Amino acid sequence: MKMRVWAKACLPIFGLCVWLCQAVPVSAQTSDLVSRTAFRVCADPANYPVSSKDGSGYENKLAELIAEKLELPVQYVWFPQATGFIRNTLAAKRCDVVIGYAQGHELVQNTNHYYTSAYALIVPMDSDLAQVDRLNDPMLKGKRIGIVAGTPPAAHMARNGLIGQAKPYNLFVDRRVESPAIDMLDDLQTNEIDAAILWGPLGGPLVKADYPDFKVIPLVKEELPPRLFYRITMGVRQGEKVWQRQLNSLIRRNQDEINSLLAEAGVPLVNDLGTEVLDLSQ
Repeated sequence: MKMRVWAKACLPIFGLCVWLCQAVPVSAQTSDLVSRTAFRVCADPANYPVSSKDGSGYENKLAELIAEKLELPVQYVWFPQATGFIRNTLAAKRCDVVIGYAQGHELVQNTNHYYTSAYALIVPMDSDLAQVDRLNDPMLKGKRIGIVAGTPPAAHMARNGLIGQAKPYNLFVDRRVESPAIDMLDDLQTNEIDAAILWGPLGGPLVKADYPDFKVIPLVKEELPPRLFYRITMGVRQGEKVWQRQLNSLIRRNQDEINSLLAEAGVPLVNDLGTEVLDLSQ
């Protein structure tokens, strides 16, 4: 008798649970801090070709792809990607994801990586350096090489005696007023420097779009530290495991589309160990 009364009392609760499960769409099953009405992206407004306020960056296109799968509109929070970027965007709960973030950075919780790339040597196609594929090549001796100060390739250049004649470019800048990568490639075009070294996902798309006479050579043959390849993830707030898992699932199910989008943009893709350039044309 008591069991029958208990069961009757629970029926309305059970019915409510069933109604709630049916009423809430699967796409909304995310952390309470994540917007359920928009795919809110933290991005730099002037980091072309990566991200741009006019939507021309390849990370803009990646954001559109993921938003389409989520059936949500893209909504941006713009902030220069320099000191304070995460603090003023993701950590401030103004947005929910950084589209491109290096794996292992403690400021964010990383999704699974969706591509791996490397720093690249960029030279004119008709240069005597066009066959160089490592920084200890004797052909680089005495050459003036552009390098963003403080980036990992600078350590390799120092080890190989290439720093003395190098031309440094600023690392931390507001790209709304200064673009070291474009400045470097312009200097290469006017023979101010003999070669440039840039992060591949920055240099590759710039060369494809605006410098067709240059050759991009991913540096996948360096054996000594520091490493020159990085696995790129999406960054979310620490502790938002449900949101992280949802993005992981989207990355896994749409990896081919992501690869095609990156390759079309000119991003050099390498294997997960950073030892081989991938050829997606096969």
